[in-house]
Amino acid sequence: MKAVFEKKEKNTVHFSIEVPSGDFDKALQQAYLKNRGKFNIPGFRKGKVPRKLIEMNYGDDIFFEDAINLILPEVYADGVDELGLEPVDSPEVDVDTIELGKPVQVKFSVEVKPEVKLGDYKVIELETVDYSVTDEMINIEIDRERDQNARIIDAGDRAVEEGDILTIDFTGFVDGEEFLGGSAEDQELKIGSKQFIPGFEEGLIGKKKDEEVQVEVTFPQEYHEESLKGKPAVFKIKIKEVKVKELPELDDEFAKDVSEFDTLEEYKNSIKEDLDKRLKEQEKIETENRLVEKVVEMSEIEIPEAMIQSQIENEIKDFEYRVKTQGFDMETYLELTGTSREDLQLNFRPISERRVKADLVLEAIAKAEEVEITDEDIDKELDKLAEQYKQTNKEKFIKDMKKGDLSFLRTGISNSKVLDMLMENVKFI
Repeated sequence: MKAVFEKKEKNTVHFSIEVPSGDFDKALQQAYLKNRGKFNIPGFRKGKVPRKLIEMNYGDDIFFEDAINLILPEVYADGVDELGLEPVDSPEVDVDTIELGKPVQVKFSVEVKPEVKLGDYKVIELETVDYSVTDEMINIEIDRERDQNARIIDAGDRAVEEGDILTIDFTGFVDGEEFLGGSAEDQELKIGSKQFIPGFEEGLIGKKKDEEVQVEVTFPQEYHEESLKGKPAVFKIKIKEVKVKELPELDDEFAKDVSEFDTLEEYKNSIKEDLDKRLKEQEKIETENRLVEKVVEMSEIEIPEAMIQSQIENEIKDFEYRVKTQGFDMETYLELTGTSREDLQLNFRPISERRVKADLVLEAIAKAEEVEITDEDIDKELDKLAEQYKQTNKEKFIKDMKKGDLSFLRTGISNSKVLDMLMENVKFI
């Protein structure tokens, strides 16, 4: 069987293959053996009716469709390999009129990976990305650690302030009547947390322990309970406790308590080093992202819709996984947020288009530069994966992975090599 290229329209390739009559006859026999048990003809046991007799009773074409379905996958795969195509969608198939004893003409139309017209990717100018560690960043990290190690103590007899932690009883009224879910006892509330509706926490500032307070508020129009939306309400509140966080002193003892260092200065230096590593990695990621954007921008490419749709589905699958890690299933999430799968598809379309373009351009550069991926490259990446997933039997993990499809790994390695090559030629301004 020989594939004949006919024409290409944008990203759709049309080609035909002539299936020899002998090959089609073999497929007919397979179709007969597969289906002969479905026919009942007097004088023959079920499944024992000769093929010719079935064709005489039901028509010569009784097994044509099944025979075509049996032979098409192999015919199509051979044609794709012979013409060196990279399909991105299922093909459309057209089979000419079949006549017994004659070759069968089959025509295929399939969307393929688009051609990429690369720009001059060896001459790129980029603004330098610089994230330097500041004293404010260091102080934020230290404040976070102090907050985590703070003691909760009684605030004494002073008035309630922003940041205080209160224990309260409260009862809410709408139109003079208590409403369902509007009361609680021994409720902990941090002033400024915005845990309650606007006006509630603010109404407690300046009050004192054991004081009974009446606060007037209005429920927001977007409140989750329909019957309370936009309604004015009154809350009667009893302040039972007022506590405050007492932060540890910022000294050498604090450094010893929260780290392996003996002095505050050493602790601050370690924070600076950690921040510097994180920011350097952030600089690298952002620089690479800008570089890819620049290379894509200077390239010409028309993406097949099938590739965009495929990437959108991948993005939704990843999103669904993240939703599940938060304890929700997708249906619940969509219901709670008032969105639909179609909304998600629209939201993910822009990023999907960008990612498909970037992958195609990087792949095109890899081909142009004849980037090679060695067995050593694969082994290094598999070793990293084993570490990432904390595999106790690393050798078995790597061996099992090599039995599967490692195209995702090869793509990642190739992209990394291309980015490293591009970075060597970038002129920073």
